[in-house]
Amino acid sequence: MARSEISHRHAAAVIAAVQAELEARDGAAAVAVVDPHGELVGFLRTDGCPLASINNAINKAFTAARERVESAEIGARSRADGFPMTNFGDLRYTGWGGGVPLLSGDAVIGAVGVSGLPEDEDIELARLGAAVPAP
Repeated sequence: MARSEISHRHAAAVIAAVQAELEARDGAAAVAVVDPHGELVGFLRTDGCPLASINNAINKAFTAARERVESAEIGARSRADGFPMTNFGDLRYTGWGGGVPLLSGDAVIGAVGVSGLPEDEDIELARLGAAVPAP
């Protein structure tokens, strides 16, 4: 049965998977998991994570959940269309990569955001987290 919203157990599993990969790489980042409305369900800030990455991870997840696509896609569309991110009406929207929707079937049940590493690594780790099945 498809869920309509991510559970706290699933959020914890997503965070644990990203944390394990960060530890394997000796990396430092923030990891945020939000519900389909973009509201925070789970969060991790690893040792050494830059302070700015806290809000960036949350905002990447928020954007992916609200728009139901990766945050990098929103940024690419915004640049291509000349549509300023501020036109979304919420300053939490971001076009940086590292926000990925979490799916249950075809439904977006939340999103994961990763920030603190180079953008391509944030994206890779967020996709890794998004691939974690619900427990």
